[in-house]
Amino acid sequence: MAVTTAAIAIALPLAWLTARTDLPGRRLWTVAAALPLVIPSYIGAYAILSALGPAGLAQDLLEPLGVRRLPSIAGFAGAWLTLTLFTYPFVLLPVRAALRRLDPQLEEAALGMGRSRTEVFRTVVLPHLVPAIGAGALLVVLYVLSDFGAVSIMRFESFTTAIYTLYRASFDRVGAASLATVLTALMLVVLWLESRSRRRGALYRSAPGTARRAQTVPLRGWRWPALAFCATISALALALPIGVLAYWSLQSVSGDVPWGEIAAATGHSLLVSGLAALLAALCSIPIAVLAVRFRSPFSAAVERLSYTGHALPGIVVALALVFFGTRVAAGLYQTLAMLVFAFVVLFLPLAVGVTRASLLQVSPRIEEAARSLGRGPFEVLRTVTAPLISSGTVAGAALVFLTAVKELPATLILAPIGFETLATEIWKATSVGFFERGAVPSLVLLAISALPLYLLTARD
Repeated sequence: MAVTTAAIAIALPLAWLTARTDLPGRRLWTVAAALPLVIPSYIGAYAILSALGPAGLAQDLLEPLGVRRLPSIAGFAGAWLTLTLFTYPFVLLPVRAALRRLDPQLEEAALGMGRSRTEVFRTVVLPHLVPAIGAGALLVVLYVLSDFGAVSIMRFESFTTAIYTLYRASFDRVGAASLATVLTALMLVVLWLESRSRRRGALYRSAPGTARRAQTVPLRGWRWPALAFCATISALALALPIGVLAYWSLQSVSGDVPWGEIAAATGHSLLVSGLAALLAALCSIPIAVLAVRFRSPFSAAVERLSYTGHALPGIVVALALVFFGTRVAAGLYQTLAMLVFAFVVLFLPLAVGVTRASLLQVSPRIEEAARSLGRGPFEVLRTVTAPLISSGTVAGAALVFLTAVKELPATLILAPIGFETLATEIWKATSVGFFERGAVPSLVLLAISALPLYLLTARD
């Protein structure tokens, strides 16, 4: 709850500033605000701990000023800060997409009736953003429930750390399985609460005419506070981790970087993440159509079922697939197909949530008109619905790619022998304390993720 509330509080003003205002350097801030999504939680946690901890880089800089020891950031505070900084883009991207698709005639009508811009945002804009905020908040909740890297490094006891400890410390897997069952039940409760909170009102434009983009809102005297807000978030969530990674690289003892291994790991990461993103985006379209256009207990069950994998730790899903591969489908065990399938199971909600939010803003009258002209349901889906929600589908695919490229537990367990990715290269270095060796692949991970993220967020 603490992480989700903080993520919404950060993402909502960032989305509005980068989508609707004359913020100086708006495209740059758009990319900078979304880039923390590509930083693995375990790398971000250690970067924050090594920079702001009692024996970190900040301590070294403040010691000449008389500050002998900074307070410990480990525990709840460190886990909350880390997870907030690296999950708020889950809310930022769908909310920004919804803002850019919102019909400005609604706001103009409210302004013409004498309402202030603040009242218009509260009574007109914000209600239309509820589906996007809800989809992003749900992803944050599920991510926090399933995270292992940040909470383990920050020494904060959670379900995932307890499951991993029981799994590693005992030959009896009953305790770990029991905790995984409790985590699954908690996830189902979260999904049920989210479904009960959904509104049934229409969020699409019912009036005729061609939709157009909203006018840019001048910030005037709020320009400098807005810049300070964007700079502060980007400094904590992006500049600080990158600075620490650069420091690790400069502090490397051997100076011998295995460029061949890093290049191979980069290719493997691009391959498996790209396949997972493509498959998840294709699967999200029929699920979103069922949930929005054909509401029934069956469609609700299908949508809820699509979210189950994301709430489970990657290690739990991976172990279930290992059992399936060794007992049922031996030919699929330790194959690329099983690894891609695991990624789709884990990250399909990232695509479904954004695609669903986009479909809610498409009037069903457009599809009804196409059917009245003699087109079948599949033809309407292919030629009308899919192009109209393409921006949301692409955003969902990008979210899947950016999350899958840094997935660690499932990759460690399910990847074919010798199939190393950037995530596993980073983990091999950091797990034995050679954080300098993990700096270069971490920077490469950021670099390969920056291009699709730029194309997603900065294209206007």
